[in-house]
Amino acid sequence: MGAGGRSNPPNLDVKNHDSHVIKRAPTSKPPFTLADLKKAIPPHCFKRSTIRSFSYLIADLTAAAIFYYLATTYIPHLPHPLPYLAWPVYWFLEGCVFMGLWLIAHECGHHAFSDHVLLEDTIGFVLHSFLMTPYFSWKISHRRHHANTGSLEHDEVYVPKTRSKLDASAFYLDNPIGRILTLLVKLTLGWYIYLSINAAGRPYDKFASHYDPRSPIFSDNERILILMSDIGLLSFSYFLYNMATVQGFAWVFCVYGGALMVMNAFLVTITYLHHTHPSLPHYDDSEWNWMKGAFATVDRDYGVLNKVFHNITDTHVLHHLFSYIPHYHAMEATKAIRPIMGEFYQSDKTSFMVALWRESKNCLFIEPDESDEKNKGIYWYSSNY
Repeated sequence: MGAGGRSNPPNLDVKNHDSHVIKRAPTSKPPFTLADLKKAIPPHCFKRSTIRSFSYLIADLTAAAIFYYLATTYIPHLPHPLPYLAWPVYWFLEGCVFMGLWLIAHECGHHAFSDHVLLEDTIGFVLHSFLMTPYFSWKISHRRHHANTGSLEHDEVYVPKTRSKLDASAFYLDNPIGRILTLLVKLTLGWYIYLSINAAGRPYDKFASHYDPRSPIFSDNERILILMSDIGLLSFSYFLYNMATVQGFAWVFCVYGGALMVMNAFLVTITYLHHTHPSLPHYDDSEWNWMKGAFATVDRDYGVLNKVFHNITDTHVLHHLFSYIPHYHAMEATKAIRPIMGEFYQSDKTSFMVALWRESKNCLFIEPDESDEKNKGIYWYSSNY
């Protein structure tokens, strides 16, 4: 029983690849506090090391440079049709490295890279501009996402809709072919659609875009930062255009564009799967609080890519509780809090490719909890209509 005598919701009848029943996360008041969790984490985990952070940045940049050198030096000279096979391999490898670099910039936005904020913003701005992400714009909205995770009214991204508010086209696409088409759009264009028109984001009373300094996403004193983000993107886009006029647009796509598409696909997959799972609740204003929202995420397993992605994949619960912990301490800190959190800690070892398909099928919309009249402010994913 939780606060006010509420019991936790019943289990969902959903199974993963290990045939274990996926249990709904508890929504009652936890028997521990945030201070208890912080006390359990070794103090050194909260310390940022600029030198150590730079070592990961340099390692990622070195890997990106090596893959670029090998690709541009050897792939063009391979006999036909081997280049058609070699370029996608390069795109995947380079795209994974790009994802690691993107996540280092993400850490800069969370003040987890260094004790020096100006240094963090400079590195984050340069890296994200290179990866076609508006650094300050996304940093601001992402900070609000962390402040309002799981809130149906105030969360900034992956805000699910109730069945009554879901567009009718979503139901027509609720079949294997429709899901394939939907996933293709999400994985190729989803990131830029979100940035451009706030798709899957929090509803605003007027047009919202991460590229628009006048967007309601931002306050008046933040608008200059949005303009700076746009200047960074335009500057790098101009650089790419000049490279294309010299080397050709096909060359730019081969050495950069294909890898960027892989990175974008992983970015959407990672963020989607962290916040979309049959076990995760969402809350309206009558039930939401920050602690509940922070627990409404799930750690995932990407195998060897966990390390390539600096463990953002399998330490995301911790990240929502203490986002300023550097990634190189995140695994140790996660292991420290798991025994205390117990069933409040959510993880799923299902292959991310299997999970992506499963969640696109089982998490179509949300419905209010019907197990108890007092739980009407708690919503769960459903696909039954």
